[in-house]
Amino acid sequence: MNTQTPPVVVYSGSHCASCVRAKRLLEAKGVAYTEINVEESQDARAQMQQRSGGRRTIPQIFVGDTHVGGFDDLVALDRKGELDSLLALNSGRITTEVDSHGR
Repeated sequence: MNTQTPPVVVYSGSHCASCVRAKRLLEAKGVAYTEINVEESQDARAQMQQRSGGRRTIPQIFVGDTHVGGFDDLVALDRKGELDSLLALNSGRITTEVDSHGR
């Protein structure tokens, strides 16, 4: 794992399809994350709401101190090509791919 990856926190719930999809996307990128189930702790839910500016829906995803938002927000960042840089991923691999194509 890239040691430069900021800590990723996923606030989730037990039966949340969007939470599962968000975690799968992070796992596909090889990103370790801490999952906090807000259904198990009112303190965790309050912390999630405080950190997210009052959002109550799950998942709520944070990369370091940056609030990404929910699953749709995570996917939007990925589609725009901004998620990897936020996660500080692949910086060496991109250079290698470009060099291997002679560009």
